[in-house]
Amino acid sequence: MNETVINEDADLSDADYILTRQQVAAILFAVDSSDRARLLALMQDLHVADIADLLEQINTYDRRRLIELYGPEFGGDILSELDETLREEVITILTPQVLANAVRDLDSDDVVDLVEDLEEDQQTAILEALDDNDRRAIEESLSFPEGSAGRLMQREVVQAPEFWTVGDAIDFMRSSDDLPQQFYHIVLVNPKHNPVALVGLGRLMSTPREVPLLDIVEPDLQVMPALKSETDVAYAFNQYHLISAPVVDDHQRLVGIITIDDAMVVLDEEHEQDILRLAGVSEESSLSDSVFETIRQRIPWLIVNVGTACLAALVISNFEEAIAQIVALAVLMPIVASMGGNAGTQALTVAVRAIATKDLTSANLLRVIGREACVGLINGVFFACVLAVIGFIWFGSAKLAGVIAIAMVINLFVAGLAGMCVPVVLDKLKVDPALASGAFVTTITDVVGFFAFLGVASIWLL
Repeated sequence: MNETVINEDADLSDADYILTRQQVAAILFAVDSSDRARLLALMQDLHVADIADLLEQINTYDRRRLIELYGPEFGGDILSELDETLREEVITILTPQVLANAVRDLDSDDVVDLVEDLEEDQQTAILEALDDNDRRAIEESLSFPEGSAGRLMQREVVQAPEFWTVGDAIDFMRSSDDLPQQFYHIVLVNPKHNPVALVGLGRLMSTPREVPLLDIVEPDLQVMPALKSETDVAYAFNQYHLISAPVVDDHQRLVGIITIDDAMVVLDEEHEQDILRLAGVSEESSLSDSVFETIRQRIPWLIVNVGTACLAALVISNFEEAIAQIVALAVLMPIVASMGGNAGTQALTVAVRAIATKDLTSANLLRVIGREACVGLINGVFFACVLAVIGFIWFGSAKLAGVIAIAMVINLFVAGLAGMCVPVVLDKLKVDPALASGAFVTTITDVVGFFAFLGVASIWLL
């Protein structure tokens, strides 16, 4: 791949990282013309992530023809970058020889990530393409639970006895033809194969050869049990600014290593899942999904919303007489519900993020809940004043202005409490707060908003 020189004075924008319409058209024209030389020339300077994006953007027919024409140039790193929903399809298109060559170029953690969600026959096809030692390593990684450090780690570890010197380590690495593609530390191990320290490559290369490795180890060693959840691993990397961390089995023996790039992928996936769940959208959603797949993923949550909407409608139905006598109530009701829903969503988003990052703890829980309640109350008073003035000017009724003011204070106060408390309660019940909180908070703010507004109106205006 040619090296690209970036002008530091250039005005970079999002468009600099997106395939242009002209690029895609030129590539598809080469495919239509079966011009492999032209296709290779156009794809030569594309990053593997851009190639994966290209495959995700085009339709199934063009995707198959492009992959078949690209042939042996298709590398395993492209498979790693592909959306999981497309990997199975692409693997079925690749010839056994191309697939074998692609997989052999990957580190063990990338192979595990590639095969763990595939059907059994596709897993077998990939594993058969590996050497016996590599296959056994992948199978051992797959034996760990999904979502664990054992699945996330790579088996290729640069390790050294704790009594080695800098020169010993350098000579070993120079003579080895089986080093990982990327690594940042050498793991020092004792005779029982327990990790005892990490030596950074930068410190290693700047130290005289005769210095013992134990003299230049990093001050803190974070060891990850193989059964530790990958979410906790990613949190540890982010919290303690780790670059890599050794993984150990039940006997504290070194079995692999996790690097920062894999931990950051987990963090990105967690953030993406939270966003999708907050919107009531399946985590499996993808731009490449068909219409029917998208409908199947979204309908369950829309059904839940129908149920919650019916509950709010039931509250309204109890005040039919008041609404019939004072039409203005029907005009102002959506304002109360909408403001409560938005305020609840703001508090909910803060709570879900704080729970995910472990910032919300038992030590600060009451303080944070109190803060959100105060914010809701103050916002309620502010918007009560604003909407009271609007209501008075609009309908010329001081009592109606007072009704909407009281309802606004009540609903925004409850919205702040619900937005913070609902995710916390669901988390205590071992229910994903990002997945279920939205429906509960929306229902609470709608019901409370309608009940407060229509209830006060019935007492005061009729």
